[in-house]
Amino acid sequence: MAVSASPRDLDLSELDGAVEQAIRTGKPDGLRVLGYGEFTLVLGWPTDRPQLAVKRLPLFRDQPQLECYHAVLQSYVEALRERHVPVVATELRCTSPRRDGLHAYLVQPLSPARTMLNFALREAEPGHGARLLDALAALVVQSVDERIGLDAQAANWSVDGDSLATVDVSTPLMRDAAGRDRLDLDLFLSIYPWAVRPALARIAQPVIAQYHDARTVLVDVASNLVKERHERWLPALLEAANGRVQPAITEREVQRYFVRDRRLWLLMQWLRRADRAWYRQVRRRPYPFLLPPPYRYGPPKIPNPRSEP
Repeated sequence: MAVSASPRDLDLSELDGAVEQAIRTGKPDGLRVLGYGEFTLVLGWPTDRPQLAVKRLPLFRDQPQLECYHAVLQSYVEALRERHVPVVATELRCTSPRRDGLHAYLVQPLSPARTMLNFALREAEPGHGARLLDALAALVVQSVDERIGLDAQAANWSVDGDSLATVDVSTPLMRDAAGRDRLDLDLFLSIYPWAVRPALARIAQPVIAQYHDARTVLVDVASNLVKERHERWLPALLEAANGRVQPAITEREVQRYFVRDRRLWLLMQWLRRADRAWYRQVRRRPYPFLLPPPYRYGPPKIPNPRSEP
């Protein structure tokens, strides 16, 4: 269960000051880093005895952009809950305007690491793990469609008994009645070098579309099990998924997806590291983000799928 804490207990000025100091030095010293997402940095706060999980969002250029994001975020959370997907209580907090823009954070009660699904699967008994993955597959199928998308990888769920709740709503995957994405893509592409953003926008469109297809979302979940070195749970997830989607997902398909996903993720990280080098060595300025340490992304050798008909 999550520790009882309120986002209103957060001293945002103190938190933002600590993050900015880490950005100036280029090191997360003094921060309790819980994880690095594709777009967000997740911190435990306060650092000494964390009670809140705080996600630093990309910089907002102005108040209208922030208000637009907030409106979409609220609509997305409401839509997920209407589809019976539990969402951990989430609040958007923002600093006063700064010279570089608005610093915003998503604040949640802290779910201890042992209660996160990707960690829970390490110790779960076969029956319990299979029930959790079946619950995950059911939540995906009942929520994902042309209007609502979902990033359902195991790292995004907290566990309470046999029940799950998503902790990741930072990228609200939602479309309007005309089928247009409401997600502010410019906001999330702003973390990449400006020269490659048009090309990345073209790549991002089909990637976002994948999260609006329940079957592909479940393939992504399976691929991320490989990434987290949870290959032993693939049969249980595929059994849960294939009882709900057609055509059946195979382990070979998961492995192919994993290879493509890893290639894209490593490219994105290379671009950000190149951008950081340009900031530091050419512009002589601090890089405005904290990047994850070097990461191989999944097992050093891709496991061979079992023989399939």
